[in-house]
Parts: sequence; structure tokens; C-alpha cells
Amino acid sequence: MIEFARNVRLWFAPQELRQEGGTPDYRFSLANERTFLAWLRTALALIGGGFAVDQFLPDLRWGWRVGLALALLAAGVLCSLRAVNHWIRCERAMRRGEDLPASRFPALLGVAVAVVAVAMVVVVLVGWEG
Repeated sequence: MIEFARNVRLWFAPQELRQEGGTPDYRFSLANERTFLAWLRTALALIGGGFAVDQFLPDLRWGWRVGLALALLAAGVLCSLRAVNHWIRCERAMRRGEDLPASRFPALLGVAVAVVAVAMVVVVLVGWEG
């Protein structure tokens, strides 16, 4: 928990990372940043999908529509927060010369998106009104 709190502090003061270890090859730092941006694009797509489900499927039962929209919105929020935390953890590991941190988040996000997709398939097969 202390490590997470320290990471959150570094989200808003990334210049403090320079105090840890040595400066990695810039190519690795830039690759880490590109990965961060890819996660943010994924988060934006999930958030956009959540709004799309809510706004463009008015004939869908309210419970289904809200449930699917909230699932996509929540996945987008988690993805964006995880992107920042992962960027900090990777940057710190590169500066310390450690292995990059392993993460279960990509698998969890993939499963969550698959569950929402299966729910959408069920909705389409059963019909809008259920």
C-alpha cells in the first residue's frame, strides 16, 4: 500500500523519478510513453463505447443499457488510472535496472471486454426489448 501511495505521488511529480537510479536509454523511456498513450487510447475507446451504448441504443432495456454502459465506462476509468501507474512503475524499474513489472491488468481488461461483448451478443440475439 505504501508503494502504491508513493506511485500516486509520482503521478504528479514525475521529475522525482530522476533521483532513482540512472537515466535509461531514451528509446526505452519513449517506448514506455508510447505504451502509456496506447493504454489511454484504449481507455478513451472504452469510455466512448460506454457513452455510445447509453446514447444510441434507446430501445435497449434500461437495465441492459445502463449495465453495459457502466461496465464500459468503469473499464475506461480503470484503464486510464492503470496506464499512469504502469508508466511510473516501468520508468522506475528501468532507472533501477530491474525487471519490468508484471501485470494481470491486460488479462483482466480483456476478460471484462469479452464479458461485455458476450452480453451484447445475447442482447442482439434475444432482441432489443428482451
